[in-house]
Amino acid sequence: MLIGLWIRDVVLIEALDLSIGPGLTVLTGETGAGKSIILDALGLAVGARAEAGLVRRGAAQAAASAVFAPAPTHPVWDLLEEKGLSYARDEDLVLRRTLSADGRSRAFVNDQATGVGVLKEVGEALLEVHGQHETVGLLDARTHRPMLDAFGGLEAQGRAVAERWRDWREAREAADTLRADVARAAAETEELTLRLAELDRLDPREGEETELAEERAILGASEKALADIAGAREVFDGLSSRVAGAVRALSRAHERALLAGAAETGTAVRRLTEAQGALDRVLIEAAEAEAAVDAAAAAFDFEPDRLEKAEERLFDLRGLARKLHVPVEDLPGLRARFAERLRAVESSEDALKAAEAAVAAGRAAYLAEAGRLSAARAAAGDRLAQAVTAELSPLKLDKARFRVAVAAQAEDRAGPTGLDRVAFEIATNPGAPFGDLAAIASGGELARFALALKAALAGRGAGPQPLMIFDEVDQGVGGAVADAVGLRLKRLAADAQVLVVTHSPQVAARAEAHWRIAKAGEGERVRTAVEVLSAADREEEIARMLAGAEITDAARAAARALMDA
Repeated sequence: MLIGLWIRDVVLIEALDLSIGPGLTVLTGETGAGKSIILDALGLAVGARAEAGLVRRGAAQAAASAVFAPAPTHPVWDLLEEKGLSYARDEDLVLRRTLSADGRSRAFVNDQATGVGVLKEVGEALLEVHGQHETVGLLDARTHRPMLDAFGGLEAQGRAVAERWRDWREAREAADTLRADVARAAAETEELTLRLAELDRLDPREGEETELAEERAILGASEKALADIAGAREVFDGLSSRVAGAVRALSRAHERALLAGAAETGTAVRRLTEAQGALDRVLIEAAEAEAAVDAAAAAFDFEPDRLEKAEERLFDLRGLARKLHVPVEDLPGLRARFAERLRAVESSEDALKAAEAAVAAGRAAYLAEAGRLSAARAAAGDRLAQAVTAELSPLKLDKARFRVAVAAQAEDRAGPTGLDRVAFEIATNPGAPFGDLAAIASGGELARFALALKAALAGRGAGPQPLMIFDEVDQGVGGAVADAVGLRLKRLAADAQVLVVTHSPQVAARAEAHWRIAKAGEGERVRTAVEVLSAADREEEIARMLAGAEITDAARAAARALMDA
């Protein structure tokens, strides 16, 4: 709902702040008073085409702001999300635009600078204009399908079609992905087989590189230790025989000393005995040392080619890892992945057949659901056409014929909304072919047709309506037709906000709120002013509309009768 309009320096309006309520609001006034300026200013705020002529003479720029209070569920919030604009669903939505005297303009949504195109999209989500010079919303065939679905209460069927569409699309995407994977894997089969054979031959184990590196370090150190032990072992070669010879020589010297008459207790004999004992001990210690060295060598005993084998295994693993561009520790996992990919290639035909079967099932389910929705739309279109036709005659459009064209599109045009192209069509004269709504040449007739359509949709489950603006919808009609226009506007305003520029007292009498537009001042100081009328003032204004310049008591009585009807 539009709750406020702020206007500065637009044509004859210098400054104007308007509060707008629900229901039907009418704008009346003498021709040329500036009623259309209000609508031009609102159009400026919501992104309509604007020219420098809108800027008040002498002003640097024109500006207009429109304040809306959409419901939290209004689709405009999703549009703001899509456009990357910040918002709060529990706060007002402000659209603002400035237009400089040189024709340049700037657009804002909630004080966030944006493009005029975005501002226009947001504006079109919030209001419709039906008037002498343009009709916004109704002529856009993209709005016809949602209106028909809302009229027919087909939202649940529409959601079911959208769900079947998503299922079908996901099945197609899954099949396409599998098909691409299979094609890619099949092309790699020869390479995979060769690489897997290399991995199978090498049979890498988890953590093997670390184990081999450690073993190589230990074996290298052991080999050097054995070389050192062997050097030590050479010391004992011939040592025992030389010590034994020395013992025998000392023994002979001992015997000769005794034969020469030396005493056993003599110094020489005693020293020979001590030397002989020491050499005996050397023999024993040397034997023990040799045994210890041999035992140490035995402790470092390993296969002669064990180090060579460990190094060869380590080099093989690292070479294959470089070839496959992975770390050595990834080789076992890579082997498993290669094997799995080869198995996938082998089983891909069955998997692809299953995926394609799912695509076919999704397509069948979608087409069946979409077909039921098409039938329901056709039936709802017939009902809507009957309802609109019933509204045409009272609005002096009895020669026109209306229909809802529900045409099936090719399957490649299928989408989440179904297979149908929905268009509202009209034939303006008997025997004339049906065409789109732009075939209605007269702006007044087009506005009345829009009123007929909106009146048929009102209260029929068509969902929340945007602000609707009718500019001189009653042009060229009067009496009973004008009264029919007023009644339908009143009925439409029961569930929507309607703003009407009118010259018809029958229409003005139906309003909840009445603004009188008038000029004030002289010469270049002429300004457009807006007066919100009280009940008494409304009676006087409607009497003026009935009687003209001289308001009579009869005109006032007629005005009261219209207001009380």
